Amino acid sequence: MLDWMGFIRNFSVMFLELTALFIVISFLVSLLQQVVTEEKIKGILQKGNKATGYISGTILGALTPFCSCSTIPILAGLLSSGAPFGPSISFLISSPLLNPVIVILLWKLLGFKITAFYVIAMFIFAVLAGVTFNALDLEKHLRNVRIRRSQSGKEQKESKWIIALKDAWNFFYPVLPYLLIGVLIGAAIHDFIPKEFITSVAGDNHPFAIPVAAIIGIPMYIRVETMIPISEALVSKGMSMGAVIALIIGGAGASLPEVLLLNKLFKPRLLTAFIVAILLGAIVTGYILYFIF
Repeated sequence: MLDWMGFIRNFSVMFLELTALFIVISFLVSLLQQVVTEEKIKGILQKGNKATGYISGTILGALTPFCSCSTIPILAGLLSSGAPFGPSISFLISSPLLNPVIVILLWKLLGFKITAFYVIAMFIFAVLAGVTFNALDLEKHLRNVRIRRSQSGKEQKESKWIIALKDAWNFFYPVLPYLLIGVLIGAAIHDFIPKEFITSVAGDNHPFAIPVAAIIGIPMYIRVETMIPISEALVSKGMSMGAVIALIIGGAGASLPEVLLLNKLFKPRLLTAFIVAILLGAIVTGYILYFIF
């Protein structure tokens, strides 16, 4: 007999926890973004030597908007205004994979050790990807995109706290349906799908589940807000941690909307290299996690 009361309880607790976390984190990220502007990002990337540029690009990517709809225009603006190519690629990769929302939610749902490993792995991956893309001279495969900026001082008249509150709501409202869907699916997996089934399909005894999960994650487009509660449920049912992380990296790092947006900025060879890099990053990270943990 299905435990509907348990399902409703798990759904309610998970939804309220994730909602509170998301709003608080979004508020803090907005405050940070008011300090780390696009102009400052460009200035930092153009300073120092190449090594510090890649590290700076990765760190700054983690501090900027965590939606590809925001990250891609910023990337286009950076590249069209002369920011270095390699560090800009590191910025692009780290932005969806190391943003504060995904890091803190992973910490909450999967624990400190897995989150620490994830952060270190994605930081190294973003830096190496930027270095590799630059070494392969893939910059010549950029499309000629120019960004026209409108100047407005309207926002400056408001308190930074008011702006942060508005941003927190504007970040949260569009993802609310995805969060509801993710929590609904996660609660259903937790309460209704037998553990034996998940273990038999994608448990620790099935290492090939990792590349399959990475490949599925890219075209499937499950937002982070949806994937995190689903991941928690899959882990609780016996899915290997490596497969779950590979799914998250594939889905968050090269989601379908992001690829479509990048197609306006990248020529086919550069776009293919980006997708392959995310896929390899997801698979390698998943296997390292599989053997370590």
